[in-house]
Amino acid sequence: MEERVLNLLEEICEDDIVREDRNLNLFEEDLLDSLAFTELLVAIEDEFGIVISPSEVERSDVETPAKIIALIQSRS
Repeated sequence: MEERVLNLLEEICEDDIVREDRNLNLFEEDLLDSLAFTELLVAIEDEFGIVISPSEVERSDVETPAKIIALIQSRS
């Protein structure tokens, strides 16, 4: 599951650094913006069948690959 999340992030962020540093702040590094975040939520729904509304999560809840993985694990 972790590998699938990292594949999604690498594709959306267009950078493989998401694999190297799981605590990288994706927003501060300009790898993720609001549009890419929405794209990520759609990809998570398609890949895992987990629906996450943008209003359900704070930006701080999904700012790193590790936090995104943990969120998906908690919803599985």
